[in-house]
Amino acid sequence: MMYLYQTLPDETEIVHSHLIIEDGVPKVIVHFERPTEDGFDSARCSLPEYTWIFKHGYSTNEISFFEQFLHENEQELYELACKKPHKKEKRENDERRNL
Repeated sequence: MMYLYQTLPDETEIVHSHLIIEDGVPKVIVHFERPTEDGFDSARCSLPEYTWIFKHGYSTNEISFFEQFLHENEQELYELACKKPHKKEKRENDERRNL
């Protein structure tokens, strides 16, 4: 599941994942998406490596802006991601509430 982080003036929505532990490394996936006449421009980046999973429709300058944005907001994105439950944790919490 992805969670809204911010909407930019050009209507790009920035969303992030919950905290993902992969090979012992805490990661956050950040997705950028903007509506166009033909669908959407979209790009997805994995933190902390700043690895672009895909980039479609955004210019090189826009991707550079997103990288700077991610560097400036990485700590907050991780803090927010830590507050979002994993599906298993959410299911366990829901089950406890029903007891």
